Amino acid sequence: MTKASAVEALSQPENIAMILIILCLLVLSGFFSSSETALTAASRARMHTAEKDGDKRATTVSRLLNMRERLLGGILLGNNLVNILASVLTTALFTKIFGAGGLALILATIVMTVLILIFAEVLPKTYAISQPDKLALRVAKPISIVVKVFAPIVSVVQIIVNATLRLFGFDTNASAWTAADDIKGAVDLHLEEGGMAKRARDQIYGVLEIGELDLEDVMTHRKNMVMIDAELAPDQIVKEMLNSGHSRVPLYKDNTDNVVGVLHAKDTLKAILKVNGDISQIDAKKIARDAWFVPETTSVVKQLRAFQHKREHFALVVDEYGALMGVLTLEDILEEIVGDIQDEYDEDVQGVTRQKNGSAIVQGETAVRDVNRAMDWKLPDDEAVTIAGLVIHESQTIPDVGQTFAYYGYRFEILERERNQIRSLKVTKTFEPDQRGEF
Repeated sequence: MTKASAVEALSQPENIAMILIILCLLVLSGFFSSSETALTAASRARMHTAEKDGDKRATTVSRLLNMRERLLGGILLGNNLVNILASVLTTALFTKIFGAGGLALILATIVMTVLILIFAEVLPKTYAISQPDKLALRVAKPISIVVKVFAPIVSVVQIIVNATLRLFGFDTNASAWTAADDIKGAVDLHLEEGGMAKRARDQIYGVLEIGELDLEDVMTHRKNMVMIDAELAPDQIVKEMLNSGHSRVPLYKDNTDNVVGVLHAKDTLKAILKVNGDISQIDAKKIARDAWFVPETTSVVKQLRAFQHKREHFALVVDEYGALMGVLTLEDILEEIVGDIQDEYDEDVQGVTRQKNGSAIVQGETAVRDVNRAMDWKLPDDEAVTIAGLVIHESQTIPDVGQTFAYYGYRFEILERERNQIRSLKVTKTFEPDQRGEF
């Protein structure tokens, strides 16, 4: 066919009408493509806020996002219908112009591929991804109508899809992701992009993870506790109280498991004033407050509420047999959220000393969570609270000085051991998360 005859054929009214129909189908295809991108990328949080402000379009968007399978099924069904129909009409148009044969099919395929790719896929999706919330509000109403119209067909399709996936062992209802995981992902992304400080990230993580912690995860272990023998002379008790650097110190009698009270610095000062500075007249057991004992399996959130309810800041943690395990303060819980809180009496040593090569010298009793915060690492803290406990749990032995282990992409070198206790070790990130075992 010559160029003149092709132009003459295209100028015929029925062919012009067919071209207009094809263009309309491409516009519809672009609408479906942009709607899919906008609705799947729309922020649930911002839609929820707009919904609370009375925006009915946001309510429609939220409803669509709550039925993602039907939403995607309806959009994809509509998109495929218009794309296939546009391709069929284009093929018919080219066949009328160029005659039946391979040329018409080749030209129709090339033209529709280019048109659909550029104007029905890339262009509308690029626009949609640049402002998903704004576009989602615009397309919510028409898309909701499309979803309702195609609902019966989509339901049948979804049944077939789910049955096929189950046949291959996939559970479409299982999801390992939670709202907390989504927030953490967003926070990590902002941190990498420089839009958030690490300390702010750690505080948000602390709020999200505090519900997963028990008291044994955050308490001060009994071997690190400061305790005073109630049978000591009054001046010695006051001296140890002042040297402790703490405002509250447990008093024990005979053995450290027999706590008879908690001595408060303010109560001690009041008692000294009452006896005009004659410390020998002070009876520590009389001015001590009753000890508050809580089980180690109590959740941190529950204990925080208990602190608030009782207006207390100090509790002693015991195991199921009543043996003293450690001490917990309100400050310990707050530090899990806001990070380490230093006052003028705290030592600056946190148990983690960063080395120039990126490794760290860690005291064995340092909590795994504290190491992760200090070094921005991801050591697991499910099976052990302290870094020494993690090494012992994984190695199933009490290692000797000089032994080196590799777990979870980190290398642990034992530097100091006292009896059966790991005192210090060197931890290095190896960037080999699948590597495990002893060197």
